[in-house]
Amino acid sequence: MVKHGIQIFARVRPIKSKSIASYNCGQDDDQTKISFSVPKDKQFEYINNRKEEFTFKFSRVFDQQTHQEEVFDIVAKPVIANCLEGYNGTIFAYGQTGSGKTFTITGGAERYSDRGIIPRTLTYLFEQYNKQTNCTFTTHITYLEIYNENGFDLLDPKHEASKLEDLPRVTLMEDPDQNIHLKNLSFHVANNEEDALNLLFIGDTNRMIAETPMNQASTRSHCIFTIHITCRENGSATIRKSKFHLVDLAGSERVHKTGSDGIILTEAKYINLSLHFLEQVIVALSEKDRRHIPYRNSMMTSVLRDSLGGNCKTTMIGNLSIESRNFEETVSTCKFAQRVALIKNEVTINEELDPTMIINRLRQEVRELKNQLGLAGDQPTEELAEYHRDACNKAVDDYISAVESDAALDVGADMRKINYCFYLLKTMIMKSQNTDKVGGSSSVSQWGDIVPNTSYLTTDTEKLHGLVKQRDNEISILVEMLRKEKNRVGLSVGVTKPSGDNRRASKSTSKPLKADAASVRLRKLLQTDMSVGRQQAFEIFKRDYEDIGTIEERKELLKECYSEAKGLGETVNNSKYEINEIKGKLEQRRLQMAVRSELMGDREDDDDVEERLKDMMDEQKHLYKTSLNKLKSLKCEIEHLQHLLEKSKLQLHRDFESWWQIELQLIEKQKASIETINNNVTPKQKLSTHHNTSSMVGTKPLLHNTVVNGNDSRESGYSSTVNVPV
Repeated sequence: MVKHGIQIFARVRPIKSKSIASYNCGQDDDQTKISFSVPKDKQFEYINNRKEEFTFKFSRVFDQQTHQEEVFDIVAKPVIANCLEGYNGTIFAYGQTGSGKTFTITGGAERYSDRGIIPRTLTYLFEQYNKQTNCTFTTHITYLEIYNENGFDLLDPKHEASKLEDLPRVTLMEDPDQNIHLKNLSFHVANNEEDALNLLFIGDTNRMIAETPMNQASTRSHCIFTIHITCRENGSATIRKSKFHLVDLAGSERVHKTGSDGIILTEAKYINLSLHFLEQVIVALSEKDRRHIPYRNSMMTSVLRDSLGGNCKTTMIGNLSIESRNFEETVSTCKFAQRVALIKNEVTINEELDPTMIINRLRQEVRELKNQLGLAGDQPTEELAEYHRDACNKAVDDYISAVESDAALDVGADMRKINYCFYLLKTMIMKSQNTDKVGGSSSVSQWGDIVPNTSYLTTDTEKLHGLVKQRDNEISILVEMLRKEKNRVGLSVGVTKPSGDNRRASKSTSKPLKADAASVRLRKLLQTDMSVGRQQAFEIFKRDYEDIGTIEERKELLKECYSEAKGLGETVNNSKYEINEIKGKLEQRRLQMAVRSELMGDREDDDDVEERLKDMMDEQKHLYKTSLNKLKSLKCEIEHLQHLLEKSKLQLHRDFESWWQIELQLIEKQKASIETINNNVTPKQKLSTHHNTSSMVGTKPLLHNTVVNGNDSRESGYSSTVNVPV
């Protein structure tokens, strides 16, 4: 058990505004400090004793120019390394709304280089899995959202939710050992990086996001993305288990500044209340003599109990907004970080024995003990039956063909079977010895097997056969190396070289990416039956949509990536073909030189042709590996762009649905008001009212006539077709 203090980092969000608070970053021993300077307000004559200088120490302060990759390398990589060793880990971002927490944890949607800690962690984890070939890893992922003190499973496989309320509720349960369990939270297996990123994409699509005066895309909930890692070394009965929490806390906000009301105000109350309870827990943990820790005050502190004061290596990132109007919140965030740094957790490696292997070992031990008891008792004397002989033959064959070093020949405690197995082994050894002998004529062994006469083979022929076999082995090793490299990257590369005009028509190895489960689910949401008028309204809404330019830019960037991938695929194909061609020439040259050396007796130590072929092969291998690595990196970028494009399309569809429902409600109100007027006026006035209403509606820019609910019925004095203004 090791004492580990919570590490704290600070990240300053880039600000374009001119009203920036005065701050300075400096180095102090092994820590970085950030200082804020606030001059006293002199417009009043009374005494002002407010502090002018505030200085806070952090493990590292990331200034405005810091890139996402640097934050990941310094903050996340050490935590991931601890998780692979069996320690629990947590990274959480804290700060006011609009300070860059979601950008740090999840990343931005504009560029591939803006990926946050979560997607980079998934990529880095599977890279480490491939490097540690002596271990077997299993990865499970959960995604929990806490909205207004209610938990929701963002990865529920049984629901295709269009609203957050449609997702299943997650509830807390506590066992007698005070361990927290989450009911209705689904676990998903991630066999590779693509599966893990798809799960992240599905969860982010279901998150609760709203526009506030402080942030255009403010996350209105706390989200906890958890990676459960299971590691077992090959041949070992010990399992290491760890969980890695990546927490994106909702931002605190002051209601008197934002002026929020309605749903936004209710969300702000719950967010501030849960963060207040979090601060209470932090304060209680920092006090040495405190016995009671108020974890149960909120759902978030209950879920993060281990991360805050238990068996976990925790890291905090304090996101700072340096605008002058946000100075008080920035200082509050820094003070909170200083209190967090006082907490020290007792961490241990989570190791346990594999119950399956323990059961198998105990069964084997019981079997051996029974055999020993059987050997000590009376032994049968009758001759072995035929089926017993067959079973012994099979057991001996399995024992000889087994690759494991600890393989055992188990035939029970019957001495007849044991002696028969010894007889079979002796027979095989005698056969092997007699076969190795080469005489002038065929000979018959005592077991009745004929030893073939091999005297017709000359010494020169045997040497040539041995040399050819050696060259074949060398070529087989090279082919196997290339096959392993191809399988490791996961790309299928053809070996047929395109020639002439067919080279352009040949298909690249970088095939279009197949639709994953997330894309299929999103397309199901988008494929809704629309009437003709509704489709026309959607096209006009899409044309004037504020983010349509971003969608088109991503489409163009995706086309460029596809084109680049196609070119790299052709390069890989050509390199593969050239390698095979050179390999064939090299094999042929070696055979020629071997035959010439044996028949003519002139050996050449240095063959210029062979050396030239080797150099050409090395060049092609280097080109092949370089292109293959670029293709793999480009594939990840294409998948990321596809996810962003799917997310943008889904948001467009949801915005259109919201706009459509609002317009329908307005039209229903207009229809009801017209009916009320028609019921209260004389027939002569009714005709005049209908004429005025038609003139008023006709003066506005209208969409095509859109039929409400697909019906075309009409009433006296009012047409049921709806003209929706843009």
